[in-house]
Amino acid sequence: MAVPERGPRERMVFSAAQLIRRDGVAATGMREVAAHAGAPRGSLQHYFPGGKEQLVNEAVGWAGRYAGNRVARFVAALPEPTPGGLFAEMVRQWTDEYRSGGFAGGCPVAAATVDCAESTASTREAASGAFTAWTSAVSRALVDMRVPRERADPLATLMVSSLEGAILMARAERDIRALTAVSRELAPLLDAAVDRTPAG
Repeated sequence: MAVPERGPRERMVFSAAQLIRRDGVAATGMREVAAHAGAPRGSLQHYFPGGKEQLVNEAVGWAGRYAGNRVARFVAALPEPTPGGLFAEMVRQWTDEYRSGGFAGGCPVAAATVDCAESTASTREAASGAFTAWTSAVSRALVDMRVPRERADPLATLMVSSLEGAILMARAERDIRALTAVSRELAPLLDAAVDRTPAG
């Protein structure tokens, strides 16, 4: 089935997310977003009457949904889904990117949080919502793998926060060491959370 082509509005939200993950919110201008998206500059005001703040918030929301939606695809790609295997796939997305394309990109939600959490309440709320969408998807996947519900939420938080910290360290060090370390060290802890009691 062919993927529907993005309209100008969707392209601008996507482009904003890509530029924010590389340059941060402050360095991402509306003109750059329009140029990256191949959209007329005049369309920005039409689609985003709230200006840059609205565009940033929508880009952050998109990034949270994108990360959450990828969780199911990661699980589906595993021959035998395990919590450690899921986390390894979450990490591998980033190690693959950094090995093939360098360390320019990070997480747009993290970038927006660093730049705006204290200055722009709506962007902080968008970032919080994006992290919630992502961790909720991870938590649901863990429950499906028979991790008790009361442990699934804290472990999902551990997985996402460990990944985010490792992404920052990898970019600073220009090395994937932190990413491979968290994947290796967390896997046994995550897999030990699975309820092995026979069903019934």
